[in-house]
Amino acid sequence: IKQGRHPILERMARQQPVSNNTYISEGSNFVIITGPNMSGKSTYLKQVALCQIMAQIGSFVPSEYASFRVADQIFTRIGVDDDFETNSSTFMLEMKEISYIIHNASDRSLLIIDELGRGTSAEEGIGICHSVCEFLLRLKAFTLFATHFLELCQLESLYPNVENQHMEVQHMRSGDTGAEQVVYTYLLNRGRSEERHYGLRAAEMTTLPPGVIQEARIIASQVSQQLLAKHQTDPETQRQRAVYRLATRLLQTARNSRLDPESLRMYLKGLKRQYEAELQAAGPPESFNTEEE
Repeated sequence: IKQGRHPILERMARQQPVSNNTYISEGSNFVIITGPNMSGKSTYLKQVALCQIMAQIGSFVPSEYASFRVADQIFTRIGVDDDFETNSSTFMLEMKEISYIIHNASDRSLLIIDELGRGTSAEEGIGICHSVCEFLLRLKAFTLFATHFLELCQLESLYPNVENQHMEVQHMRSGDTGAEQVVYTYLLNRGRSEERHYGLRAAEMTTLPPGVIQEARIIASQVSQQLLAKHQTDPETQRQRAVYRLATRLLQTARNSRLDPESLRMYLKGLKRQYEAELQAAGPPESFNTEEE
């Protein structure tokens, strides 16, 4: 055996770990996570599940501060492989796993769902994901739902306890060739992903001929123009969501807080600043002109 470190391990050793905050409460218990391939969605989901297990067995949790709700069960749906033992295709395995979750999850469960509906057509996948989300939203289970179906992000405008988050990426151009490159930050931020056709960027990293990728890009753009439309939340709904989030966090603090008076004061100030920022982002309320008869 040749002594020395493997080049891949050396590169990994030089990379600094990226930390992300996680906040899930009864007021925002359903988090939809989007982002490009290889941006860190699956790693983040597994991290949350592992931290939950470590906390409940009394282990050290690698964080500056952590407060966990005790989960009665942890359900996961991760992976896109066939099951040869039961003669189940990828899609059938997905349906079996999500069916088990639906029939057994409770309000105190933690649900980790990664890439549901990828084993069938896009239309059917979106429909199944949407209906599954609608069912799970009836529970108070803490749910992390990672998906490439950006259409699911519209649920945030329909349900106040849904929150969109995404793995952020940056775009850079090479000084020599001028080619655009994607830099993964592995940082989780609020809102939906604005990236389009990131699967084609992953394909560019393979040995596929450039002509094939270019043709695929043209077809994907044409399909997107026909099927996808931006869904903007109206200002009044944004204000209602801000009030709802503030009320639920205040209620949670009143019920469960063990902070000392000074720390509690700082926390409440932070809630106030966040609430005011959300109201400002929503814009001024609409004024109604009334005329006396």
